[in-house]
Amino acid sequence: MKIGAHVSAAGGLWKAGPNGKKLGCEVIQIFSRPPQGGQPKPITQADAKQFKDSMKENGIKDVYIHAPYFINLASSNNRIYHSSISVLRGELERGSALGCKAMMFHPGSAKDVGRKKGIEKVIKGLDEIMKDYKGSCQLLIEISAGAGEVMGDTFEEISAFIKGAKRGQDIGVCFDTQHAFASGYDMRTKKDFDKMIRDFDKIVGLKKLVAIHTNDSKVALGEHKDRHEHLGKGKIGKDTFKYLVDHPKLKNKDLILETPYDSEPDPRFKDIKLLKSLRKG
Repeated sequence: MKIGAHVSAAGGLWKAGPNGKKLGCEVIQIFSRPPQGGQPKPITQADAKQFKDSMKENGIKDVYIHAPYFINLASSNNRIYHSSISVLRGELERGSALGCKAMMFHPGSAKDVGRKKGIEKVIKGLDEIMKDYKGSCQLLIEISAGAGEVMGDTFEEISAFIKGAKRGQDIGVCFDTQHAFASGYDMRTKKDFDKMIRDFDKIVGLKKLVAIHTNDSKVALGEHKDRHEHLGKGKIGKDTFKYLVDHPKLKNKDLILETPYDSEPDPRFKDIKLLKSLRKG
C-alpha cells in the first residue's frame, strides 16, 4: 500500500516529483494537461526522461494521471462526446510515454439522454478509447458522487460499463471514499465498511480496484455532492480510514489524497502523516 496525493505539475511535469516529496508521497497523481481545457504541451523523449528521472530521484514509486474535468462520454453533443474520447485516448498515450501506472476519469452526465442511453454511450466510448491501444498506462473508471444524472455513482453501473466494453478486462476502477459516501454507501462503522467492500467485490470485483482516492466528506451520506474534506474532519470520520488501511484485501491498493490544499503550510501533510501512522498501527 503506497500513500500519496494529487500534486501540482505546473511549470513542467517533472516538478511533480519534488512537490510530492515535500508532502512525503510514495505515489502521486497529476494533471498532464490543463484540467479545464486548452491544448496540452507535447511530451518529447527528453520530457519523458526528465519526468522519470525526477520520480526516481524523489522516491515516487508510481504516478497516476487524472483526466480533465470536461470529459463527458454520455453527452448528446457530438463535439463534446468525440472530443472526450480523443482526449482520454490521448491521455493514455501520454501516460504511457511518461511511465504512469494508470489514468482515471469521470464518465460524465446523462442529463440529456437518460440513464439507459447514457450507459450505452459510455460503453461505446470505452470501445473507441481502447481500440488498438497497446500502451502501458491503464484506464480507470472513477466512482462519482452522483449529482444530477452523473454516471458511475453505483457499483452496478460501473460493472455495466466494464462488462459491456469489448476490452473490459483491461479497464480498472478508481474508488473514491467521498464520492461513494455521497452516493449513499455508508462506511462509518467497521461492519458497514466491510459490507461495502464485500458488495464491491461481488458486483465489480476487487481485482479491478487499482487506486483509492482517500477523502473525507463535507456533505452527509447520500447527499450527492462532490465536496472533499481533510481526514477525520468530515462526515465520514477518522475510523473509516483505519478500517481501510487495515482491510486485508486492500493492502496492495494505492491511496491518493485529494483533500483541499488552499492554505500554507500545506494541510495535506497531516493527512499523509495520519494515513502512514494508521498503516504502521
